[in-house]
Amino acid sequence: MDDRVGRTGAEAEPASAARAAPLARRSRWRGRIVLAVVIAAGLGAGWYWWSRPAAPPAGRGGRSFQFPPQPVGAATVDTGDIRIVLNELGTVTSLATVTVKTQINGQLVAVGFTEGQQVKKGDFLAQIDPRPYQVALEQAQGQLAHDQGLLQQAQTNLKRYQTLGRQDSIAQQQVDDQRYLVVQYTGSVQSDQAQVDSARLNLTYCHIVAPVDGQIGLRQVDAGNYVQTSDASGVVVITQMQPISVIFSVPEDALPDIIQRLHAGATLPVDAYDRGNVRRLASGHLATLDNLIDTTTGTLKLRAIFANPDGLLYPNQFVNAALLVNTLQNTVRVPVPAVQRGEPGTFVYVITANESTGNDTVAVRPVKLGPTDGGYVAVLSGLQPGERVVTDGTDRLRDGAVVIVPVESQQGQSQGQGGPRPDGARGRHRPQQAQ
Repeated sequence: MDDRVGRTGAEAEPASAARAAPLARRSRWRGRIVLAVVIAAGLGAGWYWWSRPAAPPAGRGGRSFQFPPQPVGAATVDTGDIRIVLNELGTVTSLATVTVKTQINGQLVAVGFTEGQQVKKGDFLAQIDPRPYQVALEQAQGQLAHDQGLLQQAQTNLKRYQTLGRQDSIAQQQVDDQRYLVVQYTGSVQSDQAQVDSARLNLTYCHIVAPVDGQIGLRQVDAGNYVQTSDASGVVVITQMQPISVIFSVPEDALPDIIQRLHAGATLPVDAYDRGNVRRLASGHLATLDNLIDTTTGTLKLRAIFANPDGLLYPNQFVNAALLVNTLQNTVRVPVPAVQRGEPGTFVYVITANESTGNDTVAVRPVKLGPTDGGYVAVLSGLQPGERVVTDGTDRLRDGAVVIVPVESQQGQSQGQGGPRPDGARGRHRPQQAQ
């Protein structure tokens, strides 16, 4: 019996160990989970205490903590002239471009111009061999003299026949035939005279002259070649350079202001700048408007005329045409950097003095803007002359923030108000629409 008991106890020990192993694993997992939770809670508490702002120490008199004053640049709102300028891309176009061609066939015996030369209307350009046309002229003159002699003879005979006819010495038919013969010879003489004029004209065409004032281009044919009226390239091309025009397009929305100014008798100035819109090449005026708006672009072509005394404008050159439409005088204006755009719309930071603290603070002020001219923008509403606005350091500001305006900024802005703008601030920009 003892043996059975012993065997039964021995058999029970593996079973107990098998049941205890899962319990031990569960206990270890619970410990790990609890440890992870504790660590996460500790990290969260540490991050909270590290990231939250420290409580500022109480100042004298129990004042609460404030952000330190922000240094900013400032400018004083003033009044001045704002020019409304349309800046458009244009193309220089000559008022006259002529391809000089020969009007007769013949050998080119002389060239009387230099490539790139400036010529006047009527200046000698080239000479075609005149000898064939001189011979043709003499032949036509000979035929004319022959027919003139026949005409004179017929006219003399007609007078005789008319006298004899009145005396009934000859038949009336003979008188009539002689009269018709005079008419025939008269027609022959007129035809011969036309041949003489044609030959003389061809002889004149042998001497080629400049049809317009302008600049000579590259020579298209050399002396010694046989030129013909069918030659497409001609002898040379002459381009009028002075005066010269610039054709550019403006939006149709700008037409009412332009037309109104033209009807009032105003002369609208136009400046031509290079492609970089930096160097002014020439100054002129608006000459004419096209009679049709391009429906694909909603623009209208305009032509401006330039005297071009220096020859800086060249045909087919791309330029920036700055058309001065109007000038708003004594308009409230602020520097462009003062204007901000955000949730309130278009606004500025106005600097005001806080009498209780003695500090300068800023306030958000919505404004309505007009056109931009160089470094200034017109303010239609929202500001008054004499107020100060922030021009630099606006990214660090908020409504009610305390600011410091350096003395250098105040002096620089006060000196710049009302003074002449630099050469780069010519108002060569499209006017900004009122907001």
